[in-house]
Amino acid sequence: MAVKICGLTRAEQAVAIAQMGVSALGFICVPSSPRYIPPPAIAAITQQLPETVLTVAVVANPTLEALDSLIHRSNIKAVQLHGHESPAFCQQVQQHYPHVQIIKALRVKSKDTLESIPHYIPYVTRLLLDAYHPQQLGGTGTPFDWRLLQHLSIACPWWLAGGITPENCRQAIAQTHPHGIDLSSGVEVSPGIKDLGRVAALLKALGVDANPTPHS
Repeated sequence: MAVKICGLTRAEQAVAIAQMGVSALGFICVPSSPRYIPPPAIAAITQQLPETVLTVAVVANPTLEALDSLIHRSNIKAVQLHGHESPAFCQQVQQHYPHVQIIKALRVKSKDTLESIPHYIPYVTRLLLDAYHPQQLGGTGTPFDWRLLQHLSIACPWWLAGGITPENCRQAIAQTHPHGIDLSSGVEVSPGIKDLGRVAALLKALGVDANPTPHS
């Protein structure tokens, strides 16, 4: 089970969480977000992380030019398209950056949202299904109706996000059977500041041996 912790802003927390054994770390590159971190600060963090950790830049409705600058300045391995990007745009990104993994996030408002999934599959490394919120792109702390996914077959790897916590992670996995889970607010003290004890509790619930460091 892949585990991605998203919304990191502090280098020492990113390093500590990586050492706990998570699969991926996400950095928010949307300036309006309270978890925003600029590309040079991301680069300063990513160079301290193990090669085994997938580093992800989360963006929303970028241009190819903006992505080019971000990828080169932040030293990340994947981009998470969390806006209204079309399958055609994902194809463009795939063609321009074949060395970069592409994660397309879909904010699930209703069953209709899921009908667009097949159109993205040829152009992405994986999908991320997140909760819909009219004002926020992510990090809402609120799950969507997981029952919508019970009979859904997705022909590529996918991760579940939206309101997952150490307390409900096992229920979320049992109900939806994702390839991975993505948490932000569920393991936070405040936006961008993680609670390492809650990250450890999450990994323990998933059967991962994690030893939090004394970093705050």
